[in-house]
Amino acid sequence: MSGQRHDLPEADAFTRTYWDAAADGRLLVRTCRTCGRCHHYPREFCPHCWSEDVDWTAASGRATLYTWSVVHRNDLPPFGERTPYVAAVIDLAEGPRMMTEVVDCADAGLLRAGMELAVAFRDGAPVFRPTG
Repeated sequence: MSGQRHDLPEADAFTRTYWDAAADGRLLVRTCRTCGRCHHYPREFCPHCWSEDVDWTAASGRATLYTWSVVHRNDLPPFGERTPYVAAVIDLAEGPRMMTEVVDCADAGLLRAGMELAVAFRDGAPVFRPTG
């Protein structure tokens, strides 16, 4: 078996900037220079105004919890070793919504929609933790 990771997407020429920044502890989003709006997942065009004049910008790392699910069983490596874990959808302060994992929350029963989160990084991937 190769040393390929199965919990991260394979970076290509376009997304390598995003994954390299994450490996350095920085969260990037794409920002449109035409309409000024940010978007995530990374695309080569703005999904709001369709402009191709977009660039990488640093995100603040602040977010709010939109929705989540506690995963108690996952047979795919390496996720089975992490159960239970919190799969979540969050709203970045910059506007985009993204899928992630909420970490460092000992009691998932305390999670609430709208609660404040901050980015953290685990093995080169952005995850989020409660700020309170």
